[in-house]
Amino acid sequence: MESPDLVEYYRRRAGEYEAFYAKPERQPDLLLLKKKLAEILKHARVLEIACGTGYWTTVIASAAESVTATDVAEEPMNIARAKPYPKANVVFVEADAYALPESLGRFDAAFAGFWWSHVPRERLREFLDSLHARLEPGASVLLLDNMYVEGNSTPIVEADAHGNTYQLRQLGDGSRFRVMKNYPSKDELRALLPAVHYRALQYHWLAQYKV
Repeated sequence: MESPDLVEYYRRRAGEYEAFYAKPERQPDLLLLKKKLAEILKHARVLEIACGTGYWTTVIASAAESVTATDVAEEPMNIARAKPYPKANVVFVEADAYALPESLGRFDAAFAGFWWSHVPRERLREFLDSLHARLEPGASVLLLDNMYVEGNSTPIVEADAHGNTYQLRQLGDGSRFRVMKNYPSKDELRALLPAVHYRALQYHWLAQYKV
C-alpha cells in the first residue's frame, strides 16, 4: 500500500495542487513537456499512474486513443473526473500503484507524472514490477518529475537510511506535512530502467523507455 501520510497530504492538498503549475518560471518547461507527451502518446492506449487532479490526463487524452487514469486518493481524482475530455476516452480507477489489479487490462503505453519522486527508493522495483505487469511487450513508459533547483524547490530537511529525502510542506489551512520527495540522478534512473532516454530541463526531467 502507498504511504498513509502521503495519501492524506494529497487528499487535503487536492483543491490547491495545480497552483504549482502556475509558476511563471516553469512555463517554458511545461509547454515543451505537453508537446512531447502529446507526440509520444499519440494513438496509444495509456495507463496513467497517480493522475491526481488530472492536469496531465487532459494533455494525454487529447492525443491518446484511450486513457485509464489511476490514483489511490479519491479527492484529487474527483477533480480530475470533473474536467472536460472532448474525446470521451478517459476512465478513472482507484488503484494502488504497487499492486495494480489485472482487471485494469494491458496497455501499450504508461505515464507517471510527479510520482517517481514519492516512491521510496527501497520500493522502486516493487512499483516497476507492478507497472510492467500491466503493459504489453514493447510498451512505451514516460516518467516526468521535478529537478531540484536551489532557491526554487522546497528545501530538503532530512534523509533516511535508504537515502530517501524529505520536505516540510504547509497547506493553505496551515497544516504541515513531512513529505518524501526524492530527486534521482540520471545514473540512478539508468541503473533501474532498460535503455532509458533521459532529458533534463531547467525544472523538470523526462525519461522514456520501452518494456
